[in-house]
Amino acid sequence: MKSNRRRKNKKKPKKGIYVLPNLFTSASLFCGFYAIVAAIQGRYESAAIAILIACLLDGLDGKVARFTNTTSHFGTEYDSLSDLVAFGVAPGILAFQWALEPFGRLGWLASFMYVICGALRLARFNVQKTTVEARYFKGLPIPAAAGFIAALILFTTAIGGAPDSRHILFIVMIYVLSFLMVSTIDYFSFKDLELKNRKPFNVLVGIILVFIVIAYKPKIMLFGILLAYVVSGPVVSTYRYRKRRAAKLSEKLPSVAPAKDDITVAEDPGGAP
Repeated sequence: MKSNRRRKNKKKPKKGIYVLPNLFTSASLFCGFYAIVAAIQGRYESAAIAILIACLLDGLDGKVARFTNTTSHFGTEYDSLSDLVAFGVAPGILAFQWALEPFGRLGWLASFMYVICGALRLARFNVQKTTVEARYFKGLPIPAAAGFIAALILFTTAIGGAPDSRHILFIVMIYVLSFLMVSTIDYFSFKDLELKNRKPFNVLVGIILVFIVIAYKPKIMLFGILLAYVVSGPVVSTYRYRKRRAAKLSEKLPSVAPAKDDITVAEDPGGAP
């Protein structure tokens, strides 16, 4: 009887949630909500900064959860809901208010396309996160897409304003980002970059140099880094596809050894041994 009671007690789920990682997730959600309010009020630069802060907090909550061993199914679901608001709805509204409103219905449909593709990207990630390769994401991560939109707005303010053709360029960019999120293009996940483990000295120097470069011209350098990451997906996928194709072709080709009759030995006319 006692053993049966112990088994029943073991099957009961643990009550309560881990507070520390969910605080970071809540802060990211707050930044996303603030970005929506700021975009509606016309404070586009503040909204863009809030989205970038949300990206930073979203990266920290997972690291904190793994570092403190406080990962949970609740935290995973809560993080996805927070991401949809902070990196889906907030950038969609910001994009519409900043550049897509002159298009009318076509503009808000483009914004909705971004939101729905971001939601599909998050749902696919939750389903496939245990089956895909850990080093790569399938499709552009939604925080990177949101960060690119925010960085582009900050970049235009740094260079003195956007060109007159920004509306056409922006609506094309929204559709491209939407396609990249739901595509199967490989993007680096950087999950194997565990800073708590020992690393070569050059890694520390490289990280410091990155921070120095960003601190010099934050609005310009952040846009350049995120643009390089967005472009890196198709480049990496093309390289990996060609590498796999070359490997398959090498497997199909049989290794043919030269026949003895085909080997010609040059005889020394001087009769050397």
